[in-house]
Parts: sequence; C-alpha cells; structure tokens
Amino acid sequence: MRLVYRTAAVVTVIAAVGVVTAAVVLTRNDGEAAAAAPAPKTDPVTTLSSPTPAATSAAPSPSPSPSVSAVSTAMTDALDDPRIPELPDGQEKLRKFAGKSAKTRGSVKDERSGVSFPRFAGDWDLASASPFASRQELPKVKGSAYRGMLVSCPVPIEVQEDLKDTAFLAARWTLNHHPAGATIKWTSADYTTIDDRPAWVLGYEVNYTIKGDKRKSTAAMALVDVPDSKPALVLITVPDTQKKSYRDINTVMGEIKVL
Repeated sequence: MRLVYRTAAVVTVIAAVGVVTAAVVLTRNDGEAAAAAPAPKTDPVTTLSSPTPAATSAAPSPSPSPSVSAVSTAMTDALDDPRIPELPDGQEKLRKFAGKSAKTRGSVKDERSGVSFPRFAGDWDLASASPFASRQELPKVKGSAYRGMLVSCPVPIEVQEDLKDTAFLAARWTLNHHPAGATIKWTSADYTTIDDRPAWVLGYEVNYTIKGDKRKSTAAMALVDVPDSKPALVLITVPDTQKKSYRDINTVMGEIKVL
C-alpha cells in the first residue's frame, strides 16, 4: 500500500509539470475553535454554537475537495511515518472495557462540528476548548503533565476521497496531543454508521515514555461524515494512570449523535 501511494504521487507530479509547460507555451505573456464554557447547572445541554455573523466572515470556509496531488502527498507522508502502522484490512468493533462509566450530565452539542455526545459529571470537567471545538478533562495526574481528555472538532487535516484515509490521517494528527515520541498500536477499526451517516470508529493504544517510564493511553476516535461540512472528529484518550475511566470510552463512542 505504501508503494502504491508513492507511485501515485510521482505520476501526479509529472502530469502537473506537463500541464504547466503547455500553459507557458500557449500564453507566453500571461498565479477552528471556540472556547467551550460550562452550561448553567439548570441546563443539561452544553451548546457550542457556530461563530457570530461578524466572526463568520473572517473564519475559513470548509476546504474544497483536495487535488489528487494533495491527497497522494498527505497519504505518502503518513504511510512513511514509523509512529503509526497502516490500518488493518479487516473489520473489528471497539471492545467493551471493564468497570463502570461515569455519570453524565446531559450532552455537549458541538454545532461547529455537527455532532453531540455525552457531557460527563464526576471527575470530568469542561475545559478551555482551544485548539478544539469542545474539551472535557480528567483531573491532573501527580508526576505527569498528561491526563485523560475528550475533545471534538471538525477534522483538522486534509479531507481525502476515501473516508478511511481521512480517519487514518486524523488518528496520526491526534499524536500531537499525546506525550512526545508517542506511537500508535491499533486495537480495532470499524466502518459503521452514526445516525445513518458513514463513520469510522478506531480504537488504539498510544505508547510513550514519561520520565523514563514506559506508559500507554487507551484511545478511541470517531470520524463522522456529517452533512454540509468537514467530517466531525470525536476523540477520547485515557492514560493508564486513570484506567478506572476506560469504560467512559464506550459511553462516548456509543452515544454520538449527528445534529
């Protein structure tokens, strides 16, 4: 698969050079995120609205479908990245984790991303969303700057023609929000539907080292092809220091709704 993407990228570049040369001969004289705020205690739904009209004019529009060159380059770079293996060919659903899920307090309605999902109570708190559209966090872990988080946003990478490729690139991007040197090990890959919309739900372990100790987080990411927008990304990742919250992963991935 890696060789196919490299070959496609080379062919695309050669074709592009030919087009540019012909054009020169014929025309010689002729170039994401709003902060999430806690909802009032009397309102069980946290709504993250789209920007106001004034802000909308300054905000970038959803990117058009990328060119073949952009698609090939993005995938070639990702497939050459030793931190993340190719997605498995088969289908496997996210496993059920042991334990009891945290209680929920309504839902987070992320209008910018086009999805809603549970808002947790208990140890989880709403936090400043940037660079996401929404964020919930577990408490700080003593001796580590890393803790569990649940975030959402319109997918922040180039959208590919194949939703599976977009999910692969999005999972690679999530490494930016794990400790330095982190690598991915896939545990599941499920092509499914969420509210009748195509979606990929990926399960994976993120391995890294903190202060000389090998650690890992358990993560799941849903990429949902929402209408009239870039696909929505919902990510939950929980470090092994907070494993009692693993079951919350199932709760989130099982209760995503399309707005």
